[in-house]
Amino acid sequence: MLIKESHIDVPTKADGEGNMRKAPANLIPNEGIFLHHPTIPSHPRARFPGVVLFSEIYQVTGPVARLARQIAGRGYIVAALSSYHEFTGPEALSYDNAGTDAGNKYKKQKTLGGYDEDAKLTVDALIEQKTCNGMIGAAGMCLGGHLALRCCVTESSRVKAGMCWFATDLQYPSSSSERRGTLGKGGDDTLQRVGECGGEVIMVHGKLDNHVPPAARDLIRRRMHEEGVNFSWYEIAGAQHAFIRDELSKGRYDPPVADITFEMMMELFGRTLRSHLGERDDGKVKVEDVC
Repeated sequence: MLIKESHIDVPTKADGEGNMRKAPANLIPNEGIFLHHPTIPSHPRARFPGVVLFSEIYQVTGPVARLARQIAGRGYIVAALSSYHEFTGPEALSYDNAGTDAGNKYKKQKTLGGYDEDAKLTVDALIEQKTCNGMIGAAGMCLGGHLALRCCVTESSRVKAGMCWFATDLQYPSSSSERRGTLGKGGDDTLQRVGECGGEVIMVHGKLDNHVPPAARDLIRRRMHEEGVNFSWYEIAGAQHAFIRDELSKGRYDPPVADITFEMMMELFGRTLRSHLGERDDGKVKVEDVC
């Protein structure tokens, strides 16, 4: 399937009025949304589901843009957003110490309200596309994995599926009495609210992920079970953090594992966003004791 690419500027208010895309040289925060749109020349009025794609801490880098194109090529309108529009332009941060330090700093400085507004406005932007069928999913890696899950929570009535690769900052420190995660200024309440998730979610981690260590993964999985989230959970032997990143992954990129998890996402999106399933029935499924 062919792809057309563009960008749009979206007004923001959570951390000061402005637009999503332009750099805050004039102290106006802006969010940038990069659109990757499938196109079928013989079907100009074709309509497609939408996917909000959240990036890692480096914004929309080459690997994130390539992932967006892959998803779009399967027939989804993908909106990849620049999360740090309050602090810098839409350009990707570099995969080096300076870029890492900047990304981690912005991640902590941005407010939770800013993250949530970005998610809402990006879902709005997709639904406003005349070629969108109104069915929306979310996906992301690292920071974006957390934001994809949170998008399923905060936009539960509109986002019906989420793919979360090695989501960071969900766990709260054992010493924390407030049980807040470490995302954003003042921390986040994503795990506390995870029961509000309105769609089906896939969570994928590497067994060797030292950014989300075993105790943290156990906490996240347990909370999702306790809150009745409809989710699948995978921990892949030998995989580390950033195993899906095909550029400057510091030796962690695993192409076959990346491909397998991509197909997991495609199965989820194809089943939940392309099919008209009707309202979800949360009644218990009777499992027969048969061989």
